[in-house]
Amino acid sequence: MGKSKKADVSREENGDESVTDGPSKQSWEDKVRYLSPIASPLASKKLTKKLYKMVGKAHGVKSLRKGIKEVQKSLRKGEKGIVVLAGDVSPMDIISHIPVVCEEADIPYCYTPSKSELGESCGSKRQACMVMIKKHDSYGEDFDELRAKVGEIPTSY
Repeated sequence: MGKSKKADVSREENGDESVTDGPSKQSWEDKVRYLSPIASPLASKKLTKKLYKMVGKAHGVKSLRKGIKEVQKSLRKGEKGIVVLAGDVSPMDIISHIPVVCEEADIPYCYTPSKSELGESCGSKRQACMVMIKKHDSYGEDFDELRAKVGEIPTSY
């Protein structure tokens, strides 16, 4: 009983052999297609990968704020860092005020296309609507470089 983790192989009688390992990964273009219209500034594909890696590093050294309530509380207290928002959040009203708060506090922010991948990079099986990466000594230079890149992304408003 239970789920089988083996790949399903179609019969060789048909001449074609296809292997499926569960759900297929979406391409970057598919993820971007389902974004909210207010998800701007959107990180590029390369920058998104770097952000996810930095989120993983921050999770490892416990300098990461994950979730709407925790990030809002950190912003109110005046903590600095990089805010990463998911662009496929529904309803978008729950995080629509965060960019304004970030701009007032001079904190760089950007959107990534997938809340599930953002949650995975945090080391969780749950989805994450937003995270805040705080600076740590172990990755300080990478953090400063990433902060500058996120700050350079043009906003359209």
